[in-house]
Amino acid sequence: MKLLLLLALLSVGEGVRGSSVAVRAGGNVTLSCRYDMKDQKQLSVCWNRGDIPSRICDNELIATDGLSVREDSRRSSRYQLLGQLDRGDVSLTILNVTESDAGRYGCRVDIPGLFNDAKHHFDLTVDSDPQTTTSVTSETSTLQTTVTHTAGPPTHTLNDGEASSFPSFLRPAGHMNATETVIRCVMFGLIVLVTAGGVVVLVRKWMRLHKV
Repeated sequence: MKLLLLLALLSVGEGVRGSSVAVRAGGNVTLSCRYDMKDQKQLSVCWNRGDIPSRICDNELIATDGLSVREDSRRSSRYQLLGQLDRGDVSLTILNVTESDAGRYGCRVDIPGLFNDAKHHFDLTVDSDPQTTTSVTSETSTLQTTVTHTAGPPTHTLNDGEASSFPSFLRPAGHMNATETVIRCVMFGLIVLVTAGGVVVLVRKWMRLHKV
C-alpha cells in the first residue's frame, strides 16, 4: 500500500503537465521529483541521463545519500538539488541550459526491497533561441560652460539703474534716455542763439564806432 502511495506522489516539473518540459537556451529549468516522507526515512535518490536501467543509475548526473548531495556524484555545477531534501523534495535544477541538454532524464528513488525503486522520466526540449534581455541605456547630456579670461583691466557693463546714478556729464553716451537728448538739443540751440546775438551786437557797436 505504501509503495502505491509513493508511486502516486512522484511528480513531474512544476507547472508542467506530463513529463515533457520545454525551455529556452540560456535559461534554467527544474524537473520536479518528490516522495512522501510520512512514516518514511529519507531515501537515496539519483538522477540519470537517459532511460533509467533496472538497477542504479548508469549515467548518473547527481545523487543523494538520503541526507545530502553526494558531491562525488555531481557531474557538473550546473546540476543542483535546490529543494528541501529533508522533506522529500529531490527536484533537479539545470542552470544555463544549452541545446546539448535536450533529451531524456530520469529520477530514481531507492525504496528498500527488491524491485521497489520508484522511477520517473522527463523529456526535455530546448529552444535554440536564447533568452534575451532588453537593456535600456539612459543618456544624459552635461551642459559645459567655458569661461574665457582676457588680459587687461576688468570691464564692467552698467545697467540702467547704475547708469542713472552717475552725473549726466560722466554718464556714458549709450545710457542717455530720450528726455536727456531733447534737453541737450534745446540747450545747444539756446547757446547758438545767444552766441549769434552777441556777435550781432558786437558787429553793430563796431560799425557805430567807425562811423563816428
